[in-house]
Amino acid sequence: MIEEGLVIKSTGLWYKVQTAKALLDCRIRGKIRLQGIKSTNPVAVGDRVLVEVSETEEGHGAITKLLDRKNYIIRKSVNLSKQTQILAANVDQALLIATLDQPKTHLRFIDRFAVSAEAYDIPFVLVFNKTDLYTDEHFEELEFLRIVYEQAGYTVMECSAQSGEGLEELNSLLQSKISLLSGHSGVGKSSLINRIDPNLNLKTRAISEAHEQGQHTTTFAEMHPLAKGGYIIDTPGIRGFGLVNMEPAEMGDYFPEIFRLKGDCKFHNCLHQHEPGCAVKAAVEEHKLAFTRYESYLNFIEGQEDDEPYRKDIYSE
Repeated sequence: MIEEGLVIKSTGLWYKVQTAKALLDCRIRGKIRLQGIKSTNPVAVGDRVLVEVSETEEGHGAITKLLDRKNYIIRKSVNLSKQTQILAANVDQALLIATLDQPKTHLRFIDRFAVSAEAYDIPFVLVFNKTDLYTDEHFEELEFLRIVYEQAGYTVMECSAQSGEGLEELNSLLQSKISLLSGHSGVGKSSLINRIDPNLNLKTRAISEAHEQGQHTTTFAEMHPLAKGGYIIDTPGIRGFGLVNMEPAEMGDYFPEIFRLKGDCKFHNCLHQHEPGCAVKAAVEEHKLAFTRYESYLNFIEGQEDDEPYRKDIYSE
């Protein structure tokens, strides 16, 4: 018997698929590949699939076909393998949970995530968590970053799973949508989710004092229904986020504030590096375009994948 289902959890070789009739443990039958993309997981959480239900093993089945996706978000791991991984498919929005301390989320990591979401037509939301721990210096930095990313066209939120700040606004944003939640280990994704919907009771762990990094609590991506409607896809903590299959000539299209300026450049194929009459460089020099975003753009078209901090004087420019 063939049924259509929704992949709600990926555990490597096994997938949990919710059909209209049952929750099934499934493996992939045959070769399923996304055209042009070789990833470690050809099927991802959020995918709609066809499943052949087992007649001999109750609660089991085989995924036989991957149905068309409306979108997906993919990353390249920044290790020697350079393997690609699809984080989730068919999502309405992607939320990156970031922190300014314990652990620090670097701006290039934020920008790579935002660029990838932009490239695959997924609305991006930047959520700064742990505001209860912020100093006056952190709040100054937060205000600068809010201006930078809101001017780019993104939604920026601040919240605290500890104090409850911003949770009502976040809860409202998540309702009736399929939302991907991602970020470094230790940024408090699971704590935020538990405050929004305590019934989920996701596992949480403390930050490692030695390295100020979180300990992984989410081993595999999983989709959870919210009590007030909608779904969240919780992903494992991500250390690095490499860009996949992006050419230098198209990179500016994935920075909304650069894309808006490109038509004013002297040359139609301007890469905004050293070309004369570049509207993007002029905007940076006139402080109309954030230097941090421009530096990320240059970093990306050169193929760099480091998360080194920006200059210490960046906020005074």
